[in-house]
Amino acid sequence: MYQTDPPLSPKEVLPTMYDLPSEYPEDSGLPDEFHILQPRLLGDTFSPPTYLADQVLVASDLNIYYDLHHPLWYKRPDWFAVVGVSRLYEQRDLRLSYVIWQEGVAPFVMVELLSPGTEKEDLGQTLREVNQPPTKWEVYERILRVPYYIVFDRYTDKLQAFQLVADSYHEIDVTTSRVWMPGIQLGLGLWQGAYQGIDRSWLRWYDERGNWISTQLEQERQRADKLAAKLRELGINPDEI
Repeated sequence: MYQTDPPLSPKEVLPTMYDLPSEYPEDSGLPDEFHILQPRLLGDTFSPPTYLADQVLVASDLNIYYDLHHPLWYKRPDWFAVVGVSRLYEQRDLRLSYVIWQEGVAPFVMVELLSPGTEKEDLGQTLREVNQPPTKWEVYERILRVPYYIVFDRYTDKLQAFQLVADSYHEIDVTTSRVWMPGIQLGLGLWQGAYQGIDRSWLRWYDERGNWISTQLEQERQRADKLAAKLRELGINPDEI
């Protein structure tokens, strides 16, 4: 590639998300039901009050390409959120991946759902092999510098949280099973309840008052209940309308 004057930006000369999608034919395996439902609940309840909805991106199993010197290297978090970027790529397309040198903004929070095969890497207990990409922990902590990293073991319902302090992750005390994140005015905690008909402990976002954020379906039900109550006050049976 010839050098230009002035030099072209990485966004102009390096691969974009159209060249680096998340779905490759050689990728095998599909997420189990928990790995589908839990990210969905996280996305349904992630609504930071200091950002407009179209300036928030949430994603699960979406490749993050993080090294412009090794553009094919990627990590695929179970769930992550980015604030301060357009929900759509260049405000027009749903993302095929998240390419750091194109986006310019790192995720604010990462969530990994432990499984027996990934536990050591998720918790930073593996070492980088010679001539191999960095580990997940190294990428989140040292390259992307993600402010919050959350790990949840659904088999034991154990929540672990790490916050970036200076140059490294420090574990947060989660004896209350809640983690408050001032930068987005939201907290993440363990909620016991039924989601999609499954009653168990789930990761869920809560607001500054400690109230769990409602899903869109719950909000619709709440509006319907309020309307029905108002009609009854007026002497109208909503069931007969």
